Amino acid sequence: MKDGNPHDGSQFLGIDPAGKTPDEIELEWLEHHYRGDMPQLTFRAVLIGSVLGGVMSLSNLYVGLKTGWGLGVAITACILSYSIGASLKRLGILRSNLSLLENNCMQSTASSAGYSTGGAMVSAIAALLMIQGTHLPFWTLLPWTFFLAMLGVVLAIPMKRQMINIEQLKFPSGIAAAETLRSLYAAGEDAKKKARSLSVAGVLGASASFARDNTFAWWPGFLRIPGTLPFPGGIAGHGMIEWTFAWEMGLIMIAAGAIIGIRVAWSLLLGGLINYGCLAPLMFKSGVIKSLGYSGIMSWSLWAGTSLMVSSGLVGFALQWRTIGRSFSGFSSLFRRRSDSGVPSGVTRPEEIEVPTSWFLVGLGVAGAGVVAIQMLSFSIEWWMGILSVLLTFFLALVACRATGETDVTPIGAMGKVTQLFYGVVAPSNIRTNLMTACVTSGAAASAADLLTDLKSGYLLGANPRKQFIAQFLGIFAGTLSIVPAFYLLVPTPDSLGGERFPAPGAQVWKGVAELLANGLESLHPTARWALVAGALLGASLPILERRLPSRYRSLLPSPMGLGLAFVIPFWNTLSMFVGALLAWIIHRRARDIASKYTIPVASGLIAGESLMGVLLALASTLGIMG
Repeated sequence: MKDGNPHDGSQFLGIDPAGKTPDEIELEWLEHHYRGDMPQLTFRAVLIGSVLGGVMSLSNLYVGLKTGWGLGVAITACILSYSIGASLKRLGILRSNLSLLENNCMQSTASSAGYSTGGAMVSAIAALLMIQGTHLPFWTLLPWTFFLAMLGVVLAIPMKRQMINIEQLKFPSGIAAAETLRSLYAAGEDAKKKARSLSVAGVLGASASFARDNTFAWWPGFLRIPGTLPFPGGIAGHGMIEWTFAWEMGLIMIAAGAIIGIRVAWSLLLGGLINYGCLAPLMFKSGVIKSLGYSGIMSWSLWAGTSLMVSSGLVGFALQWRTIGRSFSGFSSLFRRRSDSGVPSGVTRPEEIEVPTSWFLVGLGVAGAGVVAIQMLSFSIEWWMGILSVLLTFFLALVACRATGETDVTPIGAMGKVTQLFYGVVAPSNIRTNLMTACVTSGAAASAADLLTDLKSGYLLGANPRKQFIAQFLGIFAGTLSIVPAFYLLVPTPDSLGGERFPAPGAQVWKGVAELLANGLESLHPTARWALVAGALLGASLPILERRLPSRYRSLLPSPMGLGLAFVIPFWNTLSMFVGALLAWIIHRRARDIASKYTIPVASGLIAGESLMGVLLALASTLGIMG
């Protein structure tokens, strides 16, 4: 592995895509990085991953109902699996610890089980429960969760080759997970130093999370730290915290900022200042925004941010039509036999290890049919509306995956709002249709984005993507069987949601949008409609300008994904990410060698430590251990 610019995943890997064709990039990876001879998809890797993922799906359900956010489980899973493997080896249960790529394959199973099955629960499903006052039947919710997760897994297939192989998008958590695994398995003095820096950072991240989030009765109150520190002063007679201007007492967003790079980070900061410092006070003074705080402001700002991200993602995708054609060139292989002429004997080709297009088509057909059938039978949604929701999911999952690849933040709530808006026009008075079609977009797009992060980790480590896909698919079963019964146990009645224990902020937003659109698009405030148009125009313009401008001026353009995301996440998130990127940029400018060696390990350790402690605290709370 070559040490390079810490802000660039391709340099981390050792591949520079500049001036190379897609075929040359893929062949270089196969020649120098692919580890086809190392054990990967083994029974023990899938078993440990299924157990871990099942447990983590419970913690994500709890955290999601508490905060509206989900915890990525990839880094947590790889650290835990390595520790479990080493412990089982010492006990004599395993003959050897998991190999590097077995651990990565286990991580794929755990990621699928722990994350891809829970997004719908804390959003549309919880919102529907609050609206209709009764739970969905178990035998409706179980297959619904499974088919949504399956749809997300198969949607990642065509996007992986374009976004990871060719475009070399960063997927910061994927880089962090890969660096974590490398450090755990590394040998040599330099590797030990990186591993040591990762460990120290991990302890620091875990300590910060524990001091902030624990509610143990025996822990002294004066040793706890608040979740945020509000800025002094105010805007329009209201405290800064009400406009989300505060310092977040966590390290995970700072670490993510150190990986995503300065351009996306300053774009986030710019968008946050425009949204929360200018537009939100103006809209509040005009009476458009009725209440302050993150949820109140986002109820208006999400329309501009969402349309900006959607239009920029689709236009940017369309401008790469050659890559699009190549990504889907495998469709023709279903109808003609591939020619092996000119390929030397014994040489691995990309088609031999990438997931076949036929798997994508079959998986899409089965998952899509399952989703549409349940929509028709259980929610009385017209068949053509169901099919349209699956097709729309592909395009919005594309945007969500690109946002995750560039910023490490998946704007899945915003993506679901696009579908809600669309069906607010198509079926203006049907709340169930509005929620459950958007649930398809939300669940599948979140799953695809998270699993692409996992595939990025495998790509950096030289894993077989086809085996990773199988591991991800197997993880769906463990996650579904864990999270569906847990949802009924944690939320026995509709009254369990919206209170002190489970505020369910994500579901509250879904519920509010569905009720708002029940009377059609005309019920949306005119300023929100103008924000939709303005965001779409800006989002479409930025990728075109980036193509047209000379290369020396392109870095001066804001990242459309960063700009749009700032409208759907609180300002304290954008500020933390900017600070992390700025620190990494300064260190890289002043001490390039140190930055190249330690930026990613330290950032990875902070992400790993805080996410691991977050999962442990959520489990402790779920089990009633906390006071």
